[in-house]
Amino acid sequence: MSNLRLKPMPRLKIKNLLFAFLTLSLVACTQNKSELGSKKNPIKFYLVPAQDIMTLTEQGKVLKEYLAKDLGLEVELELPTNYVAVVEAFGSKRADVAILNTLGYVLAHEKYGAEAKLKLINRGRDQYYGQIIVRHDGPKTLKELNGKKFAFVDPTSVSGYLLPQRLFKQEGITIKESVFAGKQDTVVTAVYQKQVDGGATFYTPPDDDGTPKDARWLLRTQYPDIYEKVKILQLTDPIPNNPVVFRKDIPEELKTKIIESLKKYIKTPEGAKVMMDLYHITEFREVADKDYDMVRQYLKDVGMKSHDFVQ
Repeated sequence: MSNLRLKPMPRLKIKNLLFAFLTLSLVACTQNKSELGSKKNPIKFYLVPAQDIMTLTEQGKVLKEYLAKDLGLEVELELPTNYVAVVEAFGSKRADVAILNTLGYVLAHEKYGAEAKLKLINRGRDQYYGQIIVRHDGPKTLKELNGKKFAFVDPTSVSGYLLPQRLFKQEGITIKESVFAGKQDTVVTAVYQKQVDGGATFYTPPDDDGTPKDARWLLRTQYPDIYEKVKILQLTDPIPNNPVVFRKDIPEELKTKIIESLKKYIKTPEGAKVMMDLYHITEFREVADKDYDMVRQYLKDVGMKSHDFVQ
């Protein structure tokens, strides 16, 4: 058996390799520490997928362009496929700021320290409700949903899951089969098309002229008879409006700039239209974490914890 002798690597090659390694390390560190808002590290703004993806995409692009111009920074818009994806994006630092649903915020705050800074306001109201909807020729009372097929929005939707579950628990109602539709308008469609016996979506009061502005409003063009075919069976308890949420370690100065930019934008004709189309809001107000303690109590009422939603 022959002995294999290893020749020592020439000193020059070792020096060259060390130099290359150090150079790559410095480049990587520089890229990782690129200032937030630069081309290499744009501000990543997430929109929760509450409704029609086309509307979110089109109006989200307008919002992104405004923010980039007003802040003088690079902004990247993200449209995840579900609510939990936004929560997890804060944990992996892929999300810097997001318009997040209420329960999503509670989860993101508990697990990742995300901070709510603004609350979305609808015509002076800072709360909304969940609603149970059925067809006019469907169940007449809540009790008649017992043993039926039902559509929820998403496991982390307060109006579209948490409070309806709380309501069913209080009323002793057992749903035979349930599905998660993913978006508010998809639930309404499922009820309209008789794919399910009932569904849970958001409710906001009608306009002063009586025009309904609950989730059925999202489908008024596609289904002109939506209000005649689909009715509200019952409302849930109130829910604090969705917040604008920031990753905890973003510089305070940048948070303030984004907050002021959004508050200024919604007061312009373009901004008013964009924010109404996106999430049916008319202004932003400052908010504190304690404003969402109500949702934490709802979780306790149904025996749920954040770990039930986010692993």
